[in-house]
Amino acid sequence: MSAARWGRAARESVSGLPPAFWWLWASTLVNRLGAFVATFMTLYLTLDRGYSASFAGLVVALHGLGGVISSLVAGVMTDRLGRRPTMLVANVSTGLSVALLGFMEHPAAIAAVAGLVGMASNASRPAVSAMMADIVPERDRVRAFALNYWAINLGFGISSVVAGVVAEYSYLAGFLGEAALTLLCAVLVFVKLPESRPVKDAGIGAAADAGPEIGLGTVLRDGRFMAVVGLSFVISLIFTQGSVGLPVAMGRAGFSPGDYGLVVAANGLLIVLLQIPVTRWIEHRDPRRLLVVSALLAGYGFAMTAFAGPLWAYALTVCVWTLAEIVNSPTQMELVVRLSPKHGRGRYQGMYTMSWAVAALVAPLMAGFVIDRYGAGWLWAATGVLGTVAAAGYWLLMRGLSKGDGGSVGLAAAGGGAAGAAGAASAAAAPTAPAVAQPAGPLVAASEA
Repeated sequence: MSAARWGRAARESVSGLPPAFWWLWASTLVNRLGAFVATFMTLYLTLDRGYSASFAGLVVALHGLGGVISSLVAGVMTDRLGRRPTMLVANVSTGLSVALLGFMEHPAAIAAVAGLVGMASNASRPAVSAMMADIVPERDRVRAFALNYWAINLGFGISSVVAGVVAEYSYLAGFLGEAALTLLCAVLVFVKLPESRPVKDAGIGAAADAGPEIGLGTVLRDGRFMAVVGLSFVISLIFTQGSVGLPVAMGRAGFSPGDYGLVVAANGLLIVLLQIPVTRWIEHRDPRRLLVVSALLAGYGFAMTAFAGPLWAYALTVCVWTLAEIVNSPTQMELVVRLSPKHGRGRYQGMYTMSWAVAALVAPLMAGFVIDRYGAGWLWAATGVLGTVAAAGYWLLMRGLSKGDGGSVGLAAAGGGAAGAAGAASAAAAPTAPAVAQPAGPLVAASEA
């Protein structure tokens, strides 16, 4: 493709999105530029502070547990208080707790504050996703989620390099740098982002439009959505092996940490280079096929690691599952939005975010147990099985979806529950209205959360 065609494709990929999206995108980029703690926590505790690997693992686990807890709490806050206040609280809390962590000396204090950092840093995710769904038209959501994912990886890639240099001189400077950038993100949210939470109309017929109150119990009883959460957990278990199982396996195969860093760098590089053009290709294609194919690519991309010998072969496997990641992330995020009732997006996004947080806890345990007990080959075989299970799950789950935007109509009709009935009734009452996706989760009356 010529440079002119690449330039035109890039312009088309970023055109037409509302200004508020780009401020939200900028806040995501700034936030990820400061991702120091999650990347260097283990090295900080073992090399700089001299703690054991087991203590470092405990601290990292507490950091992940904090993310699990905050996923649900932040989801409720997103719906009750609003997207903007939740992001402000999350970013300010993250900045302050990260700075505090850099000054902690006692092991118990380090562990406790690490848990707080995990809670605070994960709390903004449901709000960001819910706001993006609020402000971006349905036809552009896949593209918007892909651009946001691109910003996450671009920011993380830059921060990893810069923070690595900073860490050689002062870990405290890294903590304070992340704190400063996170607080800058809070300022950006406060100054530039308006609240986007849907307001229930108090006029005639508003009760019918708004539906019953949505609580966490509503989300848990939404069978189709919880199936997506379960499949997301399975996919997360696979992808997380890139940072937990792969380095261990490569180390046992005689490769150095530098070799692993070189191989895994292909992941971030490919996402930065390919996320936008690949998203243009997948944007209007059948989401069911995209999710099925991405699940198989992820599972068997990692399974190929069992046959990798030279360094280039490991890099090739990374390229395969990175393509799966590029396709799966925006497609699955758009599916989550389509299954989420408008006034319950925060709780639904919180539950979805929790699937990744729980996987971050389970994946290291899974990798360690399987590698120690059976060998790395069995771990990679397990990823192939998980990828097959996820692909079959997506195929069965989305049988009610048709291609493109029209799939939303099929989804609503097949979703069951109150929302499905409401969608069918609305379609019957207004047959000439343009086809617009309706939330498909069952809006069961609940007062939880």
